Formats: sequence, structure tokens, C-alpha cells
Amino acid sequence: MVTYKTDVEWKGGHNGEVRLSNGPVLPFSAPAAIQGVEGVLTPEDAFVAALNTCYALMFIWSVERLKIDLVSYTCEAEGHVEEFLDRTSTFDRMTLKPKIVARGCTEEKIRRALELAEKYSLIWQSIKAKVVLEPEITIA
Repeated sequence: MVTYKTDVEWKGGHNGEVRLSNGPVLPFSAPAAIQGVEGVLTPEDAFVAALNTCYALMFIWSVERLKIDLVSYTCEAEGHVEEFLDRTSTFDRMTLKPKIVARGCTEEKIRRALELAEKYSLIWQSIKAKVVLEPEITIA
């Protein structure tokens, strides 16, 4: 079993620092729209980034296993928040929009790599929001 750990220290107002188990120390804040500051990590951005980066790494892992000649990979991720009457909110939908360019393979093989990335993405498998995948695939 693997355990991941972070440590948070409040720095006043709606600001703090998070120490990640992998080494970095990052400032964080609430979003600027709700009494936070611009230019630092927010929990909401970190959540969306966690899905995007984990999925990207699992896609790269899948591409290596399937021996796909990957030319480029970029991915835009969006997290849609639903707000309720009692002022609570939740991420109800996450959308990943990967743009993939590969050489010498079929689109079907790329789609298989996308499926494997979903299956093995720890973050994707751990969140309750619906995840929508909208890939753009180019075979060069």
C-alpha cells in the first residue's frame, strides 16, 4: 500500500503553504473571487490539475506499452462546479480534451491507449465527478 502526505501551514488571511511529499513547497490561496489572491495555487485548480496530470502520465505509460510513436500530447482540462441552494458546491463534471499526434499507427490503437489511461489513472478512478473525454487524434 502507498500513502501520500501533504502538510499545510496557514500564513494568514485565506493563504497558506502546502508541502508535498515529493518535495515542492507551494503557496496556495482561495480563488481571488472569494477572498483569495491571484497567481498562486488554489484547491480547485489543484483538483483539476491532479486529474489532468495523472491521466497524462497514464496515457504516456500506455503509449509506451503499445509501442506508439507519439509526436505530441497536450490536454486542456475543465472542472464544472455545481452550486446548490444551501451554498455548498461540488465538481459534477470534469472534461479532458487531449490533442494527440502520433505516427505510423491507427486511430484505434490511440483509442486503446486512451482507455488504458482511464483504467489506470488513480485520480480518475478516485473522483465521484463524471469524467468526459474529448480527444482530438491526428495520425501524421
